[in-house]
Amino acid sequence: MILKRNILLPLGLIQFGATLFAADVKEFGAVGDGRVDDAAAIQRAIDKGGHVVFPRGTYRITKTLLINLDQVGFTSLKSEGSAKIIMAATGPAFKFIGTNEARVGLAKTKSNIWNRERMPLVDGLSIEGDHAEANGIEASGTIQFTVTRTHIRGVRHGIHLTKSNRNVVISDCHIYANRGIGIFYDDVYVHQSNITGCHISYNTGGGVVSRAGDVRNIQIGTCDLEFNMGPEAPTTANILIDARGSVKGAAEIAIVGCTIQHTFKGPDGANIRIIGAGDKPDESNNRKGNVTIANNVLSDVQTNIDLRNLYGVAVTGNTMWRSYQHSIRIEGSEKISIASNVMGRNPRYSPKNRPQEKNAVLIRHSKDVVFNGNILSETREATAGLTVENSRRINITDNNIVDCDGPEVHLKEVTFSRVSGCILSDSRKDHANIKTTGSAKIQIKDNLIDE
Repeated sequence: MILKRNILLPLGLIQFGATLFAADVKEFGAVGDGRVDDAAAIQRAIDKGGHVVFPRGTYRITKTLLINLDQVGFTSLKSEGSAKIIMAATGPAFKFIGTNEARVGLAKTKSNIWNRERMPLVDGLSIEGDHAEANGIEASGTIQFTVTRTHIRGVRHGIHLTKSNRNVVISDCHIYANRGIGIFYDDVYVHQSNITGCHISYNTGGGVVSRAGDVRNIQIGTCDLEFNMGPEAPTTANILIDARGSVKGAAEIAIVGCTIQHTFKGPDGANIRIIGAGDKPDESNNRKGNVTIANNVLSDVQTNIDLRNLYGVAVTGNTMWRSYQHSIRIEGSEKISIASNVMGRNPRYSPKNRPQEKNAVLIRHSKDVVFNGNILSETREATAGLTVENSRRINITDNNIVDCDGPEVHLKEVTFSRVSGCILSDSRKDHANIKTTGSAKIQIKDNLIDE
């Protein structure tokens, strides 16, 4: 369908010189009845290049549809929410392939990428799997790859980022009940990626997962992530960013304004787990970081926020409860600020058929940590409310730490640290509020404690 200039046009058509082109997949032979294999017809429409339109229907495909951007040019795949793709074969339903290596600044990006490849788009489609090894969408070598208003269900990995991509935007999507990972940064080079307004739940390999690679500027905002764990991945997380095994790792991460919950059955599941480097001595100086975790609602998991081997983290303004092991666990990290969080037990959300909630905070093998203005209450069956071990320059100020099993604060082999201006109270009055073991150069001053 060729449309001339100056004619009123539907939103999203792409201009090529004096004309605009839209490819309706049914005009290329697709049937859309859910039974006929429409792969060849849809591939013909894609190969024509431009704006590929999916009218209402169910399109069954038995091979991956390739969008080779250098060959076909600018491409968008669009439905108004009424078209469903059933992937009945191994691999992704759609694979976008670009030539961007992403390892130079955008100003130096090759001209053919701007002239033919920028901003491939998927909008309004539904993708479902009908094969154990089916995936949703894969992107490799793209720039400004954008997925919006898209539903992905019943595949292995929902959105799979491989090799290198730059400036990824995933917004207003439902990535739900998949056998693998919802959004997977797979040992990939990605700088600048935004995930906003999405529902990412019941993906048994994890919700948003980054492993190895070189990943910068991950922004996850105003999303709902729930139950992203299964028996084959019992130690994963709703959000897992794991830089182990990478040279440059992951850094510059913001997780803001999300509701993140429900992985409680796993032995070491977490809502947010970020691992900045390995545990070996030669990796300890390679900590990644510059992380902000702010204004989230977190619950129903072994550990709500788990931070390991990181440098430079702010955890502020979060509300968390039903932490069966730890509200926050920090290990091997440096320059960490934990401020104005609410942590503890909420009776309304504590049914009798669930395990006991410990809700404790642990800081271990870390340095230069500020724990300020937090409310930590009703830790149960834990050795202390806040435990600090083998750490240095820890500043615990102006908190309410109350009604904990064991002492409210336990400093174990800690040096050059202080506890001041806190309310430390237990209405049961069955233990000391502050305990120190093997610590030195500790200042304890101006706290209000039970006598």
